[in-house]
Amino acid sequence: MNSAIQSALEIAISQLKTDGTLPADWQDKSSLSRTKDRNHGDFASNIAMLAAKAAGAKPRDLAEKIVGALPAHDDILKVEIAGPGFINFFLNDDQRFAILDQIATDADLFGENKLNAGKKVQVEFVSANPTSSLHVGHGRGAAYGMTVARLLEATGYDVQREYYVNDAGRQMDILATSTYLRYLERCGQTLTFPQNAYKGDYVFDIAQNILDAHGKVFERAAADVFLDVPADVVYGEKDSEGNPTVLSGDKEKHIDGLILNSQKLLGAEGYAVFHQQALNEILDDIKDDLGEFGVRFDQWFSEATLKDKITEALAILQDKGFLYEKDGNIWFRSTDFGDEKDRVVQRKNGLTTYFAADIAYHLNKYQRGFDQIVDIWGADHHGYIARVKAAISALGYDPKKLTVLLVQFVSLWRSGVAVQMSSRSGSFVTLRELRQEVGNDAARFYYVMRKSAQHIDFDLDLAVSQSKDNAVYYIQYAHARTHRMLEKVTSLGQTFDAKVGRAAAGRLVETVEAELLAKLAAYPEVLNNSANQHEPHQLGNYLKELASLFHGWYNEHKVISDDAELMQARLLLSVSVRQVIHNGLLLLGVSAPVSM
Repeated sequence: MNSAIQSALEIAISQLKTDGTLPADWQDKSSLSRTKDRNHGDFASNIAMLAAKAAGAKPRDLAEKIVGALPAHDDILKVEIAGPGFINFFLNDDQRFAILDQIATDADLFGENKLNAGKKVQVEFVSANPTSSLHVGHGRGAAYGMTVARLLEATGYDVQREYYVNDAGRQMDILATSTYLRYLERCGQTLTFPQNAYKGDYVFDIAQNILDAHGKVFERAAADVFLDVPADVVYGEKDSEGNPTVLSGDKEKHIDGLILNSQKLLGAEGYAVFHQQALNEILDDIKDDLGEFGVRFDQWFSEATLKDKITEALAILQDKGFLYEKDGNIWFRSTDFGDEKDRVVQRKNGLTTYFAADIAYHLNKYQRGFDQIVDIWGADHHGYIARVKAAISALGYDPKKLTVLLVQFVSLWRSGVAVQMSSRSGSFVTLRELRQEVGNDAARFYYVMRKSAQHIDFDLDLAVSQSKDNAVYYIQYAHARTHRMLEKVTSLGQTFDAKVGRAAAGRLVETVEAELLAKLAAYPEVLNNSANQHEPHQLGNYLKELASLFHGWYNEHKVISDDAELMQARLLLSVSVRQVIHNGLLLLGVSAPVSM
């Protein structure tokens, strides 16, 4: 209905331009929105206040002229001017009740649209290094990314979900070397495990699997692995901020020396066994974890496949004059495109940087022909946005096609105490552990109930509580309640008749029933805004409000009664609420149970 009102406003504005009330070049930047209080109508527009200056008139005076120029419309009962110049539109009853027909007709597709049909968008999310199981921070990115992708699909986009597998970087070398050291320990050797290695029990398991499959064929003297390696870090007491002070050594140089020695002692083929075994086992674990969480990907893109693309990207930048040499390194002139400083893409030892791989990966994305590209990164990658967009511009592509969404960190709280985690030490809380404690539904819901750039304090106690304070439980209970209601009708020897309910819809005269009808009618707009703004929490908040209205109405007004017509009308309203809750929950990746 808002499109019909908007069209009527456009006709009125066109008429005012023709008669000289408004300049011919004035651009309509008004908003048409549903009112929160139906005493102010069903829709309200602020167009008169925005156009008043251009018209040289008071907003209320201009509003009167706009209303006078509105074409008649059968579905509009009346139009009023309120406050400083708001134009409020009241719909007739037939139009207000028409939402019940639309919900019944569209069913599971109600609220979705094809506004972006024919457009392709890639959503890349999670993309955690395959060096350990996913932790609760990764879980937020997974829930958020999957929901954003589903919302975009609901507005017609052809969506490709992608996970970028960092299988060619230093962290994988640290994991491979950590695995090899644990393998040597499994072979019976004694060594001092590095501070900067991966210490989780899963590394022992991978090492044992290699030993079981290959025996001791890869065993070398631990002393040779540590030969001429810079000393590891030695820590002293913690400082005033709780950070340990460094007494001597360097953990980064130490682990790098161990990596180099392991590669030399094992050779390329031997080292690849540890590298690939660790990669495959952890990546399989990640895929299983995400699959159980209801998160799927259309493509798992390997960083290791980018070698030729890195060469291509750097050649393009070189040809365009955006690379230069300094101190033996090759630099990209990212400051030419607004970045705070230039960036190294190739070090003097000939190795390319992580940033060079990022450039190549985004070149690959653009070459695949997406209309829009959405990258979902952790908040600690904020500084990468400017440099990546600079590279896109330098390569000759439109950086506006790329949207980078940052996901803030998550803190877990149990019994009022923060839960600590650390992926390198292995003492972290995994996504799998969180799901086992609170369930997929609570995890998916609470992960997206704040803006992605805002920190989340995840209350584990609240997430498992069965009360109205637990929003996901309260919403699901509203859905299940309608099923119980229909079961009771059947047990009384009666049946729900949607046609009778629709014919009697005029009996829905209570204020809260009008509010429920208006709330149902707002769902498509909420869904569209949630998708366009990449904000799933808008949909989540809507469902909370709808469930609250429904529970309040149900508790105050008798649905099943001897008044057959009123009962059928209220059953129809209940079923319509159930359908919208069902649709919204599934978009959020949350189940819609029929009993609780």
